Amino acid sequence: MRLDQALAQLLPAFSRSRLQQWIKAERVWIDGKTLSPKDKVWGGEAVVLEPEADPAEVAFSPENIPLDIIYQDDTLAVINKPAGLVVHPGSGNWSGTLLNALLHHFPQVAGVPRAGIVHRLDKDTSGLMVVAKTLTAQTDLVRQLQARTVKREYLALVEGTLIGSGRVDAPIGRHPTQRVKMAVVESGKAAVTHYQVVEQLPGCTLVRCRLETGRTHQIRVHMLSLGHPLVGDPVYGKSRGSAAEFARQALHATQLELTHPVSHEHMVWQAPLPLDMEQLLQTLREKR
Repeated sequence: MRLDQALAQLLPAFSRSRLQQWIKAERVWIDGKTLSPKDKVWGGEAVVLEPEADPAEVAFSPENIPLDIIYQDDTLAVINKPAGLVVHPGSGNWSGTLLNALLHHFPQVAGVPRAGIVHRLDKDTSGLMVVAKTLTAQTDLVRQLQARTVKREYLALVEGTLIGSGRVDAPIGRHPTQRVKMAVVESGKAAVTHYQVVEQLPGCTLVRCRLETGRTHQIRVHMLSLGHPLVGDPVYGKSRGSAAEFARQALHATQLELTHPVSHEHMVWQAPLPLDMEQLLQTLREKR
């Protein structure tokens, strides 16, 4: 059997692509020798592996940024991310991110790709995120996300009057002409959002959304496709109505469900609406 295939069976906690990287980096020895991923092994060989995170993925500095940690153990942590916090360093935001904060609060994640981040929230979306503290936990959580067994629910305030409940099944990809935006396009990746009306308010509707998939800007794009963009959304919103002056997209990740990577326990966390969204809702209720 190919070496990379054999290691993938022996070490299911690591992805095959990561094992291939370590083989090529000569961090794997078979009977004291380094091989290529495609070299054959026969069984009975002695295997030595020195795992190492990709330097490009961990070359960031810890920063003492306050975090609302609502749960943690040796395997994972659940964070209630505030609006305005960028998740991962990138162009224009190379510091002051959630990743920098995680490296400070959980030093062990320095050895985990992306400091244990397995999914993201937009900068101005608040709410729950799970972070892996070990490579094994990260691999397991990524597989749960791929299998769509992680359940994520959001509260969104959308423009206009939306009725009842429904399901949006529409592929999402890059906007054909505006590259900073996403859009419903035939060539996009499959995306499914379930929604249910929670409360009718003057000029807008509070909606609970449940994601089957996790595409970039998924709820924002799907609600726009229904003709009901999120209140305050600077990219997809229409900036009209009684709540148009809200300073960000009114979107909060309120509930997260998953299977614990080690104990296999079914776990659920909830985070109430942040103060800015609560104040907005209260202002709208007073206008009824």
